[in-house]
Amino acid sequence: MFYLTTAIDYTNGSPHIGHAYEKVLADVLARYRRLRGDEVFFLTGVDQHGQKVQQTAEKEGVHPATFVKRTTRKFLNLWEKLGVDYDGWAETVDPRHKACVQGILTGLKERGLLYKKGHSGHYSVRQEQFLSDRDRGESGDFGPEWGEVVLFEEENWYFKLSDQTGWLKAYLESCQDAVLPLFRKAELLNALERNSGTDLCISRPKERLRWGIELPFDPDYVTYVWFDALINYVSFAGYQAAADAGLPDFSRLWTTDERPVHIIGKDILVPAHGIYWLCMLHAMGFPDAEMPRLLVHGWWNIRGEKMSKSLGNIVDPDELAEHFGVAALRYYLMRDISTGRDSDFDLDRLVMLFNTELANELGNLCNRALNMSQRFTAGVLGHGGEVTAEDEALQSSLTEATAAWRAAMDEFEVSKALEAINRHVAHCNGYAERMKPWELNKDPAQQERLATVLYHLAESVAHCAVLLSPVLPEAAAKLADQLKLEGFSDLKLADLKWGLLAEGHAIGKPKPVFPRIVVEEPAE
Repeated sequence: MFYLTTAIDYTNGSPHIGHAYEKVLADVLARYRRLRGDEVFFLTGVDQHGQKVQQTAEKEGVHPATFVKRTTRKFLNLWEKLGVDYDGWAETVDPRHKACVQGILTGLKERGLLYKKGHSGHYSVRQEQFLSDRDRGESGDFGPEWGEVVLFEEENWYFKLSDQTGWLKAYLESCQDAVLPLFRKAELLNALERNSGTDLCISRPKERLRWGIELPFDPDYVTYVWFDALINYVSFAGYQAAADAGLPDFSRLWTTDERPVHIIGKDILVPAHGIYWLCMLHAMGFPDAEMPRLLVHGWWNIRGEKMSKSLGNIVDPDELAEHFGVAALRYYLMRDISTGRDSDFDLDRLVMLFNTELANELGNLCNRALNMSQRFTAGVLGHGGEVTAEDEALQSSLTEATAAWRAAMDEFEVSKALEAINRHVAHCNGYAERMKPWELNKDPAQQERLATVLYHLAESVAHCAVLLSPVLPEAAAKLADQLKLEGFSDLKLADLKWGLLAEGHAIGKPKPVFPRIVVEEPAE
């Protein structure tokens, strides 16, 4: 079982391009693993508690439950529009999640891993956490990343995080794929050195925050939002749930055969996922062999700057999908960023990549393969005559591209996988230019050769449709439909052998699947 999750989105705002990238990436990886023949469970959802939610709801004059329900709908609508096909949906107001959180808290307290103490210190309202002198910048002040910082003096409950950090350091050093890409693990180890010896405040007094999960052993407090939210990865996977709770069988999802993969942004690796969460799991009794792998992606920036509301440079994925189409947006998000690295969002590149690689290159191949087959052989494909060195080179190109595509997808490098497809498409177009089927059609003696050339082009389109299906499921299905490729939705990677299209196979009438994006020039 391949258990894949994304970070759940905080419902104190609207979805932006970073949210869309993360969810589309997870959707692509889940579709790929199903294509590989694996059983997959893909979980995503929303984080609905916390001080910021309560404050925003108060400003709008509504109950927090009403506010988060309205905001959650924005995320649900966008994932439906973008074709994000998840298996499980997490909402932290769900009573099943609440029961799991409270059960974990009770267990930690019984094992002496929680304690209560007074504390006076600086508190970041934006990040909803207490700060220390280590969080100050070189000037001695708390940087803008912390937002409003206030001084609090109050009593709270603490998790003995410091008891776990020695284990965490050893685990990270011994486990090769604990954090991916590898350079992110180095960042986490450096952060761990700076944060060792401190414990985690896991409560907030109700006198200043009521919108949260109540501590089961102290009703005057609610659970710190990060401690609450992280537990969604196990609560909605069926951890300690009753058999009739409508949740998955946890023992099947969370296994040592293939450890879960959490897809998260680099901004929440430290300290939340890389330190808090892994230490929480260890304290809960999870062995090293069941620790999740953290797949950490970078940011989409604008001209090198992080997108933010304060800078006014947020990109709305819903508007992009509406204007340019879902296929163009999904393709761009997967094609123009290397997993783990940052990338600059560039609308011109979105248009260029779609028009060049899909409308022009792949569209040209489809046109040649399908249109010329309809015109020259009445849409009936035949293997033709003798296979030449050119034909063998095309077949080798497809074999190599498929192997490179699969290797890249196994390493979560979707952009590299798309590059592999594009290399084969370019080879096919070069092959067509050299073979000139439009010239072969004029010579009755070349009909067998014509059939061979057209078959090689059509067979390549069939394979490309399968390889593209995780990224562009709807477009790939349209290509398969035009090819009349029966059982397309049930095909697996093991079925990708030369000869998907049988001798005498009849294709349908072609229609453009990737119409060019035309950007209107502004009026002078």
